[in-house]
Amino acid sequence: MEIQNRKAKFEYFIEETIEAGIALKGTEIKSLRKSSCDLSDSFAIIKKGEVYLLNAFIAKYDEGNIFNHDTRRTRKLLLHKNEIRKINDKIKIKGLTIVPLKVYFVRGKAKVEIGIARGKHTYDKKETIKQRDIDREMKKSLKERF
Repeated sequence: MEIQNRKAKFEYFIEETIEAGIALKGTEIKSLRKSSCDLSDSFAIIKKGEVYLLNAFIAKYDEGNIFNHDTRRTRKLLLHKNEIRKINDKIKIKGLTIVPLKVYFVRGKAKVEIGIARGKHTYDKKETIKQRDIDREMKKSLKERF
């Protein structure tokens, strides 16, 4: 089970990816297992030597009653100090940011794949759409041929 941020690959050039753990509350993990998550408007920041995931939407758990969580709360990402230092050095370069690419489970633990990304201009986005259409046409013609 994997929840992807499809908008990130369209909006940004992904330069590097890193796997990070995520600190969750009880009902958040249950909601993630039901695939009730949206990463489209989320981003990560480094504050006081720690990485935080902001604006990620994890829906309320139906059976959570009074123990339910805030849907858009700030969540801490779990990384080693040297990884945080390396990321911080890279994002100091103008135009780079940290975006979550996908959420998945490894041996029962929730992981977030974050990417160090550079924003695309509108002409880059148009080029991406154009290339996707060309690829789709090629696959269609190859399928018809065979």
